[in-house]
Amino acid sequence: MSVRARMKKRARFAGFLVLLWLAGFPCISAVSLTNGGFEAGLTGWRPLWTRDAGVGRLSLDNHVVHSGRAAARVEHTGTRDWALEPELRLAVVPGQVVGLQVWVRKSGSGTALVCASLRDANGQVQDWTYGARPIEEADSWQFIRIRWVVPEGITELQPRFIGTGPVTVWIDDVVWEPTVASTRQPDPRLPAVLRWENEVLSITIHTSQATLQVQDRRTGMVWRQIPLHREMRVLQVRALGGGCELELEDLRRDHALRMTVRSVPGEPELIVELSGSGPLEDGPLRFPHPFESRPGQYLVLPMNEGISYPVEDPDVELFRLVAYGGHGICMAFWGVTDGTAGHAAILETPDDAAIRLHRIEGRLVVAPEWEAQRGRYGYPRRIRYVFFDRGGHVAMAKRYRRHAQETGRFRTLEEKRRLNPHVDLLVGAVNVWCWDRDPVRLVREMQAAGIERILWSQGQSPETIRQLNELGVLAGRYDIYQDVMDPAQFPRLRHIHPDWPGGAWPADLVRDRQGRWIPGWEVETRDGTRIPCGVLCDSRALSHARPRISAELRTHAYRARFIDTATASPWRECYDPSHPMTRPESRRHRLELLRFTSEEMRLVTGSETGHDAAVPWVHYFEGMLSLAPYRVPDAGRNMSRIWTEVPPRVRRYQLGWQYRLPLWELVYHDCVVAHWYWGDYSNKLPALWDLRDLFNLLYGTPPMFMFDRKLWAEQKERFVQSYRTVCPVVRRVGYQEMTDHRFLTPDRSVQQTRFGNGIAITVNFGDSTWRAPDGRLVPARGYRIEPE
Repeated sequence: MSVRARMKKRARFAGFLVLLWLAGFPCISAVSLTNGGFEAGLTGWRPLWTRDAGVGRLSLDNHVVHSGRAAARVEHTGTRDWALEPELRLAVVPGQVVGLQVWVRKSGSGTALVCASLRDANGQVQDWTYGARPIEEADSWQFIRIRWVVPEGITELQPRFIGTGPVTVWIDDVVWEPTVASTRQPDPRLPAVLRWENEVLSITIHTSQATLQVQDRRTGMVWRQIPLHREMRVLQVRALGGGCELELEDLRRDHALRMTVRSVPGEPELIVELSGSGPLEDGPLRFPHPFESRPGQYLVLPMNEGISYPVEDPDVELFRLVAYGGHGICMAFWGVTDGTAGHAAILETPDDAAIRLHRIEGRLVVAPEWEAQRGRYGYPRRIRYVFFDRGGHVAMAKRYRRHAQETGRFRTLEEKRRLNPHVDLLVGAVNVWCWDRDPVRLVREMQAAGIERILWSQGQSPETIRQLNELGVLAGRYDIYQDVMDPAQFPRLRHIHPDWPGGAWPADLVRDRQGRWIPGWEVETRDGTRIPCGVLCDSRALSHARPRISAELRTHAYRARFIDTATASPWRECYDPSHPMTRPESRRHRLELLRFTSEEMRLVTGSETGHDAAVPWVHYFEGMLSLAPYRVPDAGRNMSRIWTEVPPRVRRYQLGWQYRLPLWELVYHDCVVAHWYWGDYSNKLPALWDLRDLFNLLYGTPPMFMFDRKLWAEQKERFVQSYRTVCPVVRRVGYQEMTDHRFLTPDRSVQQTRFGNGIAITVNFGDSTWRAPDGRLVPARGYRIEPE
C-alpha cells in the first residue's frame, strides 16, 4: 500500500472515530466527515456558496490530487466572497481542542482561508472566521494543521474554506481531530491563586484562567481580567521577589510559554513579560486577557490625535489597531477610566504588537495582540500596566510622556530649533496645499490679506523658491520613498510620478514569505483601470533618498520636506534574501531616512499621519488631527473635492467633541506640530469649518487649507478669518507643553486646555452660551483665551 493510499485510509478511519466520539454529544447532523479525501465524489459537502451568482464552481479534479483519485477544486471568478463547508457540524464544549488537517493548493490573485464558524446553543453564529489560517499561493501542495480551542458559550463548530476574489483552490485529505490531547499536564500542586502586594497594589493571579486581579490599595478599587478564550493553561507557577513566574501552555499552538509578572516597588504598576520559542503560527498571540470595564467608564485610545469611546456605546466598531504604523495607535498605550480613576497599559515592545477592541457583557474592553517576528516568537514581549487613583486620561498621557522621555522618543521643538532655526517658521504657520502656477503672486496676496506665516509644500523652480524664502515662507516640497512602479507599465499610465525611485524595480521591493512583491498604491491607467505599485523595502530607501535630496538642495534652496507614508504605513517584514528585514529593523530604517532629512540635510521635516517613534526626527505630522477611520471616503485620492454634505460618521467622530481627546498634544505638543490630513483639511467640509477652527484653538494647532486660485478668490475672507482666529494663538503656545485638558460640562460641549506658559483656552462647542464660575460668558461656538 502506498503512502498516499494509507493516508486516504487514515482519513476514512478518522471519520469513523468522529462518529464514535460524537455519540456522547448532541449534534445537528449525523453525517460524518468520511469523505475528506473526495474519493466518494462530493458526498458530505455542501454546495459552494458565493456572494454573487454564477461566479463559482465546485468540482472534482482527477488530475491535480494529493493522494488517491480525486481532490475538490473550487473555482471562483467574482470579486467578492465564497465559502465551502462540510455538512457536519461538530458538537463541542468550551475548552475543547478541535483539530483539522488538510492538504491544499491555491492559484490566482484572490484570497483563501481555512477557518471555523461557531454557533451558540440557539444556533446563532458568533464567529464566521474563527481561527483563520491563510492558504498561500504555491505550485505544490501545502499541509495545514489547525487547532481550535472552543470559546465560552459555543456549542457547535464547523470547519470552512472561504475566500474572496478570483482564485482556484484544491482541497484534499481533510481529517478531523475532534479532541486533541495535550502532551503537558499541570503540576498537581498548582495553587488556585497566588497573591502578593507592594506599597500601592495587591495582586492576585487566578491560575484556572490565567487572569490577573489588581486592587488599588489607595482607593479599594479592584480591576479584574476577563478571559477572552481558553487557549492558555497554567502548568506551573513559581514565586519571585515582587512577583511570580508562570509556565503556560498555548493549547491552540501546542507550545510552552513563560510569563513573568512583577510589581514595581512603590509604584502602582505591573510589568508582564511573555517569552516563547519556535514558530508563532495561526495568527497573533492574544494574551494577556483584557481588564474589565464598568458602566460610566470610557476607553482612552491614541488613535491619531486621540479618541474616547463610552464603554457602553453599542455603535463603536471593534477595531484592530496596530502599534507599528500611523493608521493604528500612534502612541503605544491605551486606557480605561471614569474620568478620575482608571488603568492604562503601555506596550513596551510595540514593533510587532496590536490592540483589539472587544465587547464583553455589552461593554468595550481592549486586549493586546502579539504578532510573529518573521514567523517566530522572537524576542520577549512586554507590557506595563499602570493604575490611577486620579487624573483620568490626562494622567495616563502624562505617564506615557514620562515613558517617552525615558525611552528616547522625545525631543522638543525648542531643541530642534536650536539645531535648525527654520523650525521657527513652522510654529504658528498655516499649512497650505496649492498647485497654482504662480505661487509667489498668490502668497503675496495672502500676506497682504493678513495670512503672514505659511508652510508651502509645492515643488518649484530655484528662482521661485528663492522668492518664497524672501517672503518668509517655509518653502518645501513633497517626496516619497515607498511606491515603485514597474517601468514596463509606464506606457499604460496617465501619469508617471517623478518621485518613483529609478532603478528600484524589482530588486529593491519588499517581498513576502512566498517571494512575491507587496502591492502598494494603485495608479490609474489610460483605460481607467488601476495598476498597483510595488512597495520599496525600507532598508533600500535611504540609498535612493540620499543622492536625490543632496543633489536637489545644491540648486533648490528648500527649507522643508514632506516625506509621505514614512510614519503612516506599517513597519514591514521583508523576505528578500538580499535585504531581509524584521519590523523593528523596518522602523529603524524609516527613522534613519527621517533623521537624514532632518539632521543631515537640515530640513524642517514632516511625514504623513504620524507615529511617536519618529518624534526625535520630525517637526510636523500631516494627518495626526484627522482620525483615520472617520475621514471622508477616498480622502487620500480625491483630495481637492469639497464636500457640501457631511457624512454622519465624520460629524459624529471626526468633529465630535463628545469623543475626541487631545492625547497627542498632552504628550507631544511641545515636540511636533500636528495638522489635519491633506484630504481632510480645514475647508474640506465647509459646514464643519467653524468646528475645526475651535479644535485647532483648543489643541494649539494650526489650520490647513487646500485651494486653487478660484477657491481662494471666492472664500478669501473665510480663509483669513480662520488664520486670524487660530494662528496667533498657536504662535503663543507652539513651543509649550499642554499641561491639562478638562471637560467643563457633563456633555463635554465646553472644554479647556492649559499650557506650560499659563495660557488657558476655553472652547464652547455647544449651541448655547456657557457661564464660567467667574461669571464670564463664552458664547455658543465661541472661545476665551486667558490671559488675552
